[in-house]
Amino acid sequence: MMNIQTMPHRAPFYGGLAAIALSVFLAGCAPKNGGAPGMDSTSSASAMPTVDRGKYIITTTGCNDCHTPWTMGPQGPAPDMTKMLSGHPAGMMIPGPAMLMPPWMAAGSMTMTAWSGPWGVSFTANLTPDSATGIGAWTQDQFVSSLRTGKHQGTGRTILPPMPWNWLGQMTDADLASMYMYLRSIPPISNKVPDPLPPGMQGAPGRMVPPMPPGGFPPGMPPPPPPPMPHHPRNK
Repeated sequence: MMNIQTMPHRAPFYGGLAAIALSVFLAGCAPKNGGAPGMDSTSSASAMPTVDRGKYIITTTGCNDCHTPWTMGPQGPAPDMTKMLSGHPAGMMIPGPAMLMPPWMAAGSMTMTAWSGPWGVSFTANLTPDSATGIGAWTQDQFVSSLRTGKHQGTGRTILPPMPWNWLGQMTDADLASMYMYLRSIPPISNKVPDPLPPGMQGAPGRMVPPMPPGGFPPGMPPPPPPPMPHHPRNK
């Protein structure tokens, strides 16, 4: 809730005006229609979970930044919404952690779906309701427990960085239920995300990187700009 400071009491007339103004202000800030976007966590605690509320949360908290593969478009890299929230592409093999030198600690794949760091390599999950490769077989309790505990389905392996489960898990029960309801409403996409790779792993059978095309840059990425022309001072 906002911290509202009032002016010191000077006279009954001004005090009455201040009270009226405060009442109007609070009425304007009050949530409408139960799960309307913009309400704070206190008011949302008593709201009923809805698909619309879940869509609002998923869209505004950056879930597409990592769980939707990025591709190169006319305006530069952007999430490919035809693969919305389907996680790391199964066909994009990662051989092992990125080789980084200090001060760098972490690196992301060109799809923004694989992340390398001291934890090894993590792959963003398929959040679509596909029953075989997504969360279609998950219960609401398993989904909520995952974000509360940082464990896969609430009891499995540890959820690795950069997934901010510790922050998302502080949402209200209604908000987390709304997220689950929305994710169950989107189109299912069959995409089996690989298991995480442990730190220090240099490669594994079946996880070979496809050869680079001529020019040495990945498919879908534009070639680098030509080097600048050498500067020659004008003759005087």
